[in-house]
Amino acid sequence: MGARLPLTTHLAGRVRQMLTDRAGWARFPDEVREWLEMQAYRSQMPQAGQLLVETFPHDKRYYMVAYPFEGWNAHQSLGMLITRRMESRGLMPMGFVASDYALAVWSLKPITDPRPLFSADILADEFVDWVESSYLLKRAFREVAVISGLVERQHPGKRKTGKQVTFSTDLIYDVLRKYEPDHLLLEAAWADARTRLTDVGRLGDVLDRAADNMLHVDLERVSPLAVPLLVMIGRESVAQGSVDDALLLEAESLASVAMTP
Repeated sequence: MGARLPLTTHLAGRVRQMLTDRAGWARFPDEVREWLEMQAYRSQMPQAGQLLVETFPHDKRYYMVAYPFEGWNAHQSLGMLITRRMESRGLMPMGFVASDYALAVWSLKPITDPRPLFSADILADEFVDWVESSYLLKRAFREVAVISGLVERQHPGKRKTGKQVTFSTDLIYDVLRKYEPDHLLLEAAWADARTRLTDVGRLGDVLDRAADNMLHVDLERVSPLAVPLLVMIGRESVAQGSVDDALLLEAESLASVAMTP
């Protein structure tokens, strides 16, 4: 349910504190404590105010895993933007997967320096291109147009269907984009898309952290913290039932690799 109830900033801060407080690991079960100790030994623990980014090869692909702790919405949007930037730079991205605490991207070419992928101008370049080419802005404009009274859903004795409203607002949107790109309703739609639909405020926090305090760790193989993300890859497209056993075996295999000193 992370998409509907993302990790809050306060909870994210508490999780980071738990991860960095090695003295407090003693209260965790032995398996969890061993997992955290191996992460600290093999890589690093995400620190407060720091963006930890790991890169490593696995199964003939190259992975980049970042740990922003900003919630599923922000990570999903960040994954879309980063893969667009990777595509333009010839890194041949194959996909990404997001959780509440981290983001994993995999490609056919290695990422030797992740810093340019997290530069602040991604919100001025890739973000604009992505939103304008997706349904997000038209959807936001549709709501703004109805609320402002530009498009009426209901006339005396007659009510427009959702399809009719969509056709009307999309037509108006295209005309305004072409002839009045600075129109007030377009600005309102942009504001709505930037906040409610893409969680851009928390995206900005991630990019600020990357600019000020990014820690890049280049690994030979998957780290313990990255295992849950790699297990998620392709999970949405598989059937339920016997496939669960295969996923469990895959998770055990990845964990074995990650936990080997």
